[in-house]
Amino acid sequence: MLKIGDFSKLSRISIRMLRHYDEIGLLMPKNIDNVTSYRYYSEEQLPIAGRITTLKEMGFALATIRTIMENYDDPKALAEFLVVKKAELDVQAEEVKHRLLLLETTIKRLREDVTMMKYDVSLKTMPERYVASVRKIIPSYDQEGILWNILMTETAQMKMQIADPCYSLAVFYDEGFKERDADVEIQMSVQGTYNDTENVVFKTVPAVEIASTTYKGSYEQLTAVNQTIANWVNSNGYEFNGSMFCIYHVSPAQTQNPDDLVTEVCYPIKKR
Repeated sequence: MLKIGDFSKLSRISIRMLRHYDEIGLLMPKNIDNVTSYRYYSEEQLPIAGRITTLKEMGFALATIRTIMENYDDPKALAEFLVVKKAELDVQAEEVKHRLLLLETTIKRLREDVTMMKYDVSLKTMPERYVASVRKIIPSYDQEGILWNILMTETAQMKMQIADPCYSLAVFYDEGFKERDADVEIQMSVQGTYNDTENVVFKTVPAVEIASTTYKGSYEQLTAVNQTIANWVNSNGYEFNGSMFCIYHVSPAQTQNPDDLVTEVCYPIKKR
């Protein structure tokens, strides 16, 4: 039998934590002296302690570890726990990757351009145009590629002629920002006339007056861009008059580097 201090050294688990494991029923001593209340562990419990430590390092909570330990000799049950945890960590890893990218790009801009996040707003008229359009509810804004894939797939045999200039854009119809189930339409300006397909509609879009600003870089700048346009609209006696849309001058389909993206953010407006 091993005293708690010796077991602590051998298992590399602190005495305080061993006592906590005992309290929650995760790893209990083999014997407790009735007179001295000293805790004694057996050498056979060292592998169990090692399993607990490994599961903690994987990110499992102690309550979950206790359940896992009850099924540790069942490889199938253990595998199910590990698969669920891996999926959870994959999501967390993507979130961390996104945050790191935001930090890196922001730091880069701060070092390269002291005028970062200062955007010029233009008042212009978006001309009437004939477009190929797909509008659907998609899981989230960053899955807009679903719509472009539908457009390209269903028009592949049409030999469409792209208009010059070609406006490739996305219109966002939701009244407010939505974290999921976003109502989005994509449009690509084309020449000629074509028959609608299952999901692609060909239509003429009327001219519209807009306030717009064009920026280079990742979509993380959108909040600052929107704020700049909102201030301009208010200061110049206009009000919003329709759904916001983005024109993609350099899109994710053309570059994998977010620093090379060029996006024009457009808001239909009218005089107050």
